[in-house]
Amino acid sequence: MAIRGLTFDAYGTLFDVHSIVRLAEQLFPDSGSQISILWRQKQIEYSQLSSLSDPSPGGSLHYLPFRELTEAALRYSLKRLNLPFTDGHLQLLMDSYDQLEAYPDCHRVLEYTKLLGLPTAILSNGSPEMLKGAVNNSRLESLFDHVISVDEVKQFKTHPACYDLAPSALKLKPQEILFVSSNAWDILGANWYGFTTCWVNRQGLPFETIGRQPHYMCANLSELFEIIQENS
Repeated sequence: MAIRGLTFDAYGTLFDVHSIVRLAEQLFPDSGSQISILWRQKQIEYSQLSSLSDPSPGGSLHYLPFRELTEAALRYSLKRLNLPFTDGHLQLLMDSYDQLEAYPDCHRVLEYTKLLGLPTAILSNGSPEMLKGAVNNSRLESLFDHVISVDEVKQFKTHPACYDLAPSALKLKPQEILFVSSNAWDILGANWYGFTTCWVNRQGLPFETIGRQPHYMCANLSELFEIIQENS
């Protein structure tokens, strides 16, 4: 089936979650990379724990907005690494997360999809204000028709209620939407949901050993040009 729209994950796919390393290194010398890696791992773990603990359609009793969850993950990471910190440190790092750098291949791909008239959306665990900050900071606001936060359903991906938001917004069937993510767990969830999927394997990793393989794989967003050309 032809691709009639695209939906992008945000963190790790469009925005480099490890672009905060420079600031973290300034605040905590020789620990910037460790902070970034552990922070991201704990952020994902907390989001999945929240949804798994009460996966009811009406929203999780344990749901926290992604910004709160992200700060909680940061606090844990600094404690785990035995790094003394202040509220000022937390504020600086959280502010930096609101202004993550977009990968350099984002603009050209999104401009191309706009030229073709294909509707585009972000579907992210991020809180609305976090997504707005990152999108505006990278000057991507004019290139997306929808910026969708799972906060609408008070669940986190990979809960099906989150994925429901994209077909509803784009007015398309799941299989007509190319779902693009650099997170293998997100691609697994999107596959099970029924999207056509593209895994952006920036780190050259093997795919997960459960579930279906993604329909497409690429090393960066620039390789989407060929996929879109072949299927739109």
